[in-house]
Amino acid sequence: MTHQTAEKRPGISAAIVVHGNRVLMVRRRISEGQLSWQFPAGEIEPGESPEEAAVRETLEETGLGVTALKPLGERVHPKTGRLMSYTACEFVTGTAEVLDTEELAELAWITHAEIPAYVPYGLFEPVQTYLDAVLLT
Repeated sequence: MTHQTAEKRPGISAAIVVHGNRVLMVRRRISEGQLSWQFPAGEIEPGESPEEAAVRETLEETGLGVTALKPLGERVHPKTGRLMSYTACEFVTGTAEVLDTEELAELAWITHAEIPAYVPYGLFEPVQTYLDAVLLT
């Protein structure tokens, strides 16, 4: 009898895009448990860094051109079990709109005070710390 191992799933990279005093959130068409509103994100492709994936996914999903500023950390997501990487990104060009209509239902630029209404279970601590610093100054 042979022992087979499950193929490892690629990690997910999320873009934390701040513009003005708001952060970009997207609502998935299909929720992952409690996860409905989240940051633009997607699987990291072979040969791609998490930062490159965050920039690419933001463009593909929302049409926004962004540049990666710095990695904010990674973790195994407690709700999905997927390896997540978070990257702070800077808005460069474009107007945010739902381009990936198969994956996304809507998007919103939200204020710091609105975060708990969109993400009631709380954010990954390094992401929350970053947003506290950039949205409350």
